[in-house]
Amino acid sequence: MGAVERREVVVVGGGPAGAAIAIGLVRRGRDVLVLERAPTWRWRACGVFTSPATVAALGRIGLDAADLARVARPIPAMRVETPAGTRIRLTYGDDGSLRSPAVGLDRSVLDPLLLARALDAGAEIREGAAVRDLDVDAGRIGLADGTIVEAAVIVGADGIRSIVARYAGVGRNAFLSARTGLTFHVPEPSPEVTRDARMIVFDGGYVGLAPVSGGRVNVGIVLGGRWRDRLRNVGAAQVVADVLGGVPPADDDPVDWGSAVGRACDPMEGAAPIGHRVSRRHGRRWLLVGDAAGFLDPFTGEGLHRALVSAGLATEAIDRHLRGESDALPAYDRAMGARFRSKDAVSLLVQAFLSRPALFEHAARRLAARAGARETMGLVMGDLVPASRALDPRFVAGLLRP
Repeated sequence: MGAVERREVVVVGGGPAGAAIAIGLVRRGRDVLVLERAPTWRWRACGVFTSPATVAALGRIGLDAADLARVARPIPAMRVETPAGTRIRLTYGDDGSLRSPAVGLDRSVLDPLLLARALDAGAEIREGAAVRDLDVDAGRIGLADGTIVEAAVIVGADGIRSIVARYAGVGRNAFLSARTGLTFHVPEPSPEVTRDARMIVFDGGYVGLAPVSGGRVNVGIVLGGRWRDRLRNVGAAQVVADVLGGVPPADDDPVDWGSAVGRACDPMEGAAPIGHRVSRRHGRRWLLVGDAAGFLDPFTGEGLHRALVSAGLATEAIDRHLRGESDALPAYDRAMGARFRSKDAVSLLVQAFLSRPALFEHAARRLAARAGARETMGLVMGDLVPASRALDPRFVAGLLRP
C-alpha cells in the first residue's frame, strides 16, 4: 500500500454546494481537497430556474455583477399552467420587476466558474477522481486510482446518489411516489426578449421551460405514474416528444415545442427516482450538503438555493468542529432541520395537490384570482419569506374557500 495522504477537509463532489463550501473553508484558513469524479464538466440533470435568493447567495460567495451577468438570465416570473387552462403568474417581489427577478442559470458556465473560484481561493481541485470506497467514521477515502486519503472531516456534496450518504447508511426513500426527471436544452429563436418561465402541469407530471443564458431554453420534465411505465415501453425520446407536443402555444413563447426534441443542444439527461431523504446529515467525521442532504421537489425550484444555504451552514459548523467544539456537527443537522422543515411541508402539500388534479385546479383558480395569496405563494416558493406563511391555517382557508 502506498503512502496515505492526510487532509483537513475532503469534499466529495465539485458541484455548486461542494465549490461553495470549499470557498468558505479556505477563506477561514482550512486545508480543503475537492474530489470531482468527472474529468471535465458535462451536462447533468440539474436545476436552472431559481429565485432572487439564489442570486444573493452567489454574490455572498464572491460572484460579482459581471459574473452574474454571464451566468444568470433574468426571468420576471414563473407561470404555472393547468390542464384546464388556468394560469398562475408567480413573482418574487416587486410584481416581477427586474429589480428582483428570478433567473435561469447557465450551469455550463456557473459550475466551472465556482470551481475556479474555489481553486483561486486556495482549495485543491482534483477532477477525474472517483471515490471507490469509504470509511466515513474513520475519515478514510479510497480512490479508483489506488490513492488513500484520510480527512478530519468528509463532506458529501455529491448529489442525490451520494456515495457518502450510501456508505454512512443514511439514505431513505422519499415520502413521494417514484418519479423520473428528464432534462435538456433547445435553442431559443429570440434570446434578447425577456419572458416568463413556464410550468405546464399535466396528468401524471409537469414540464418546466426556463430561458437561460446562451440563447437556450432549459426543458425539465418530471414524470410519475403511467408515464414511468411508458418510458420503459417506448423510451425517453418518444415520451418527451409526446409531452412537448402537448405544450399549449403562448404569445410570449416562440419555441415550436412539437419539434423541439430534434433540436436539442445537448444529450437528454435523466434521474430516477428524483426524490430522496436522509435519516441524518452528519456523523462523527462527516456532513452532507446540497442534494446529498435530501432532495424533495423540483417543482418549487429550490434545489440550488438550498444547496448554497447548506454549504454556508456547513462551512461554519466544520470550522467550529475543527476548533474543538464537540456539538458543531450535530448543530449543523439541527440548523438544517429548522431551516427547511416548513419548506418541505409546503413542498409536500404542493405535491399532494398535484396528485389530485381536481384539487389542484381548484387551488390554481383561487391563486389566479387572489393577488395576495398568489404573492405569498411566490415569495414562499422563492425562499424570500418564511415557508410557515403558506402553512398558516388562515392562508390555507383563504386559498381554498369558494
